[in-house]
Order: sequence, then structure tokens, then C-alpha cells
Amino acid sequence: MNAPQKLTEIQSIIDDALSLAKQLGASQAEASMTNVQGIAVSTRLKEVETLEYTNDGALGITVYNGQRKGSASTADLSPAALKSTVTKAVEIARFTGEDPCSGLAERELMEFNPQDLQLYYPTELDPERAMTMAIEAETAALDADPRIVNSDGASYNANLGVKVYGNSHGLNVGFPSSRYSLSCVVIGQQGEDMQRDYSYTVARQADLLASPQQIGKEAAEFTLSRLGAQKLSTRKSPVLFHREISAGLFGHFVSAISGGSLYRQSSFLLDHLGKQVLPSWCDIAERPHLIGGLASSAFDSEGVKTNDMDIIGQGVLQHYLLTSYSARKLGMVTNGHAGGIHNWLVSHSGLDFEQMLAKMGTGLLVTELMGQGVNIVTGDYSRGAAGFWVENGKIQYPVAEITIAANLKEMLANIVAIGSDTDVRGSIQCGSVLVEQMQIAGA
Repeated sequence: MNAPQKLTEIQSIIDDALSLAKQLGASQAEASMTNVQGIAVSTRLKEVETLEYTNDGALGITVYNGQRKGSASTADLSPAALKSTVTKAVEIARFTGEDPCSGLAERELMEFNPQDLQLYYPTELDPERAMTMAIEAETAALDADPRIVNSDGASYNANLGVKVYGNSHGLNVGFPSSRYSLSCVVIGQQGEDMQRDYSYTVARQADLLASPQQIGKEAAEFTLSRLGAQKLSTRKSPVLFHREISAGLFGHFVSAISGGSLYRQSSFLLDHLGKQVLPSWCDIAERPHLIGGLASSAFDSEGVKTNDMDIIGQGVLQHYLLTSYSARKLGMVTNGHAGGIHNWLVSHSGLDFEQMLAKMGTGLLVTELMGQGVNIVTGDYSRGAAGFWVENGKIQYPVAEITIAANLKEMLANIVAIGSDTDVRGSIQCGSVLVEQMQIAGA
């Protein structure tokens, strides 16, 4: 992909769409487009199953007729299709109801000069290399131990993209980005017991991915550790969420402090701004401008400039996560969260994983969660789980077919410690999380 050329092409299309909207009588308009070129390879038992090339791009436009809103999108970027799409958006806006909170974010909040966050590291989309990496990962897993008896496959993905956003404030900005990933899933068997687990790696730069051999060996190791799983009797105990899944707890927290949940009165953290929601030793910093960060962005999906923010300071909620619409509904000002969060860094207690196990003493280490039993309105939390039973700080045996339950508000407030074993493979960078007590339902 010639990123500078593609960026210029898309910005020109955005300009044309916005100009058409103005000609057709829109009082305001915004348009966005992402073009992604990529390759995806999947293998199973060291044979290639699929090889896909992608070259996707679609334009979405939203127009405002006063406080009436209309949206349309098209993957056909010909002049005739573009005109038809904008015309439809304008027509829709004539018939929708008026909403006093609709409209673009304020002009003074726009990012007209975004900095280069170095998110683009192109490599050739080479199918031979992609197939080799996936097969090597599977081979390493299958050769690791005779108890690894089958594979659910390995996959390699590479995507090179350009994202552009423009609006009638005169904004038209964009940036290129890249993303590479490799994963492997295998099945182990011991007697009648069969278990499955996986490992993966993701990075902006292809040469920063973990090796296929490491991913395969980890997938095998994780799978083997689950063989011989037992059930637990129903009890209450401390629960340690492994770093692979702990970010999910804060993902629920993100939903609870998002403007959409708040103005709809559908969050267990209503009216908690400025109040203690996490332990006083815990901080959460949002850093949108980390160079090469997986969730870095100079502006949000409304063109609003992103800024460093301390979401949690000494356990106190400092900010809601607002878009222009939710901010107006709440009588506040957007803070650049249209489209999601940007690199959350969750503070830790200085304990590595072994020390976290020792701090828990006796309790449940959770490595997998299943089901969708999370109610953001009430905070009720109940999910299927698997992991390991721990006694005296040492893993004793794997456990499966259990359910863990509590209330998210209490879980967050009663976090005992957060490990220094930070997982950096997502938008929330967090170590393992020890919760004081949860209900465990077992056999």
C-alpha cells in the first residue's frame, strides 16, 4: 500500500462528499472512510485451510438538517454512487425527528494538526511467509507433547490501513496504520479428558511478533495444564483473574462510565463522578499518544482531539467517557471518546504473578471466562469459568465447570492487588487482578 497516495485519494473523496452535502442543503456534515488491505491465512494440522486477501473500503456520511440527522454509506466510490449516497443521507435527514443534542462536535475541539504517532509499519503481504508462520506455530504445538492430539488451527493476519475523517468545520485528517497477529489453538487429551487452549501475539510491527515456536509451545503448555480438571464444591473464596482475562473487568467498567450508559440511566455507576470506585492505591491513566500504541489515536471518530487523562486517581473516578452527543445529553463537554478508549494503563501493586498467588494464599485462579452474564445496569456478575485451585500460594489442580458470581461495584471496590505481569496486547494494559471474595458455584 502506498499510504501517502491512498491518504490523499481518500481525503479527496471525503472533500467531494462534504461538498455535495453542502450543495444539497445540509447545514452540517461529516464523513469517514477506512481502506484496509490485508492477508489472512488459517491452517489446521499443518495444512492450509484458507488464504484470503482483502482490499476493503467504504465511506459513511452523516448530514444534519438543523437538528435532524441522516446517515448513509457506500462501498462504491464512483462519482454517481457518491452523489446517490449523499442524496439519500440528506433525504433521510428531512424526515427524522429533531434532536437538540445532535450535530457535530464543537469546532474548537477539533484536531486540525494531528501528530504522527508512528502506527504504520508496512511489510509485503507475502502469502508464503504467512503460511510458514502459521504452520510453524502449529508444528511447535503438536510436537510439544504426545498428549497434544489435535489442532483447532493457527492463523496469521496482516492488515495495512488508512483512516480518514472530515467534517464541515473544514477538518479533513487521517493516518495510516498496520496490525499483525499470529495465534494457535490446540487440543490435548489425557484418558477421557480433553481440553483446549490457545496463545496469540499482536503488534504494529511484524518483526515484534513473538516467534511461531513460542506461540505454539505456549498453546501446548496452556492446554496441557488444563488436563485432569476437577469440579469444586460451592463456596466463597478469593479470586485471581489471570492477566489474559483481567482487562475484561475494566472493559465492563468502561461500559459503566460511558456517556451512552449514563444518560440512559443504565449503569451501576450513575452519579459516581468524583467518588471512590476503586481502592485508593489504584490509578488508571489514559495515554492516547503513545508512539506505536495499539490503541493510540490523535483524534476520536468525531475528529475531537484526544488528550492524556487520568480516568482514576487514587481510586476516585475523575472522568466519564463522552462523545459529543452523550456530553450534550449530560450537560457536559465531549472528551474524545467517540469510538472507544485509547491506551488505558492500569497501575499495579508491584507484585509479580507468583507473588500474587502467594498473596491470595488459598483461592481460585481464573484463566477462562464463558457466557455473557454481566448486567451493566445493576452490576450483577455471573459467568462460567475455568482455571486452577490454589492453596498456600501454589497451584494444586485445574478446575472446570464452575460459575463465579458477585457484584461488579463490590468487585472493583474490593480489588486486593493488581500484578506487575501487565498484558500489553490490547487497549487496556493490566496485570492479574485479585478480588477479595466471590461466590463459586460448583458441583
